[in-house]
Amino acid sequence: MPHPQPESELNGALLIDKPAGPTSHDIVDIVRNLFRIKKVGHCGTLDPAATGLLILLLGRATKLSQKLTADDKVYEGTMHFGQATDSYDAQGKVTDTAPVPPLDRDALNLAAREFTGDIQQKPPMVSAVKIDGVPLYKLARKGKTVEREAKPIHIYSYEFSEYTEPIARFRVHCTKGTYVRSLAHELGQRLECGAHLSALHRTQSGNFNVADATRLEDLVKLPAEALPARMVSLLDIARMFLPAE
Repeated sequence: MPHPQPESELNGALLIDKPAGPTSHDIVDIVRNLFRIKKVGHCGTLDPAATGLLILLLGRATKLSQKLTADDKVYEGTMHFGQATDSYDAQGKVTDTAPVPPLDRDALNLAAREFTGDIQQKPPMVSAVKIDGVPLYKLARKGKTVEREAKPIHIYSYEFSEYTEPIARFRVHCTKGTYVRSLAHELGQRLECGAHLSALHRTQSGNFNVADATRLEDLVKLPAEALPARMVSLLDIARMFLPAE
């Protein structure tokens, strides 16, 4: 559990259970303006439709952004088979439909094994990755598709727990920079029926868990003096970097 710290020392991490809708930057702005904190940043963007753990860094803790963003992530969510979209998720336009072959949880897990371990992954066209200084999503809006460089990622586990056609529930443990919606798209291609990510919830980032996070709707009701008790202190964060005994 986070250690309370003096109100005057708002330096540390604030764990938010992000709802669907706002961007990660929107959450940063809300906290900055609501509690009048000059330095606020976040570790690891969540798409607007995604929910779950968003780590905000306040004050001097913003200097730890690079280290904390590099942590491995755990996601849970659902995939919709039989439909591919241009963004690889439910917010995009349907680009293709196909009959879904007979599938069950075992068949999905067998196919998912091909995407575990060290793999190369290309970012989707609808993403913030920049080519020659231009975000890919801006090119995608103009109907353009450009070659994207594949980057190495590692998938520790990729498992399905439920399947009721055409929706499957899954869990992924991966390194930073992984596009889970790309995993959904690629699995749909592998099964020759298409698929897209229909819901995504981040449950863990490094040593931080969504179970310890504050819901945004509860955070905005907090008086300023109650905020320190919801934070993870700089000391607690520093301890996470110490080698295990």
